[in-house]
Amino acid sequence: MSTIRELRTVTEWKAAFPVMNQLRTDLDEETYLELVMQATRNESYHLFAVFEGNYLVAVTGFMPMTTLYSGPSVWVCDLVTDQQYRSQDYGGQLLQFIEQWAMDHGYSSVLLSSESQHESAYHFYMEKMEFDRSGHVFKKVIES
Repeated sequence: MSTIRELRTVTEWKAAFPVMNQLRTDLDEETYLELVMQATRNESYHLFAVFEGNYLVAVTGFMPMTTLYSGPSVWVCDLVTDQQYRSQDYGGQLLQFIEQWAMDHGYSSVLLSSESQHESAYHFYMEKMEFDRSGHVFKKVIES
């Protein structure tokens, strides 16, 4: 039986890195840890994982926020299931958990974006998890 629990320590964050790195392939472990620490401290970022026994099979990072666009909401920053455990509903379990977390903490919506090359994610979010597509997220990298 799977369980979901929050990852709060550097040791737990390190344990999640091999799975998170399947999504965030551009990050090395040191940068990942620095970013999780900064986001946790500055942005109220939460990292949760699904475990099958002692094995971490999926991980999500999200943060609560309030914007004029969506009001009080939870932004799903990261969501990934270990490659060998995909299509077994672990991502669905995490999204349902986030929805419940949002309701329990007074947030009225859950938002996320998915990169255009992840076509299978579109089907998952819109058909299986009943998210509506409400726009696109645009990004511009500013060189220092």
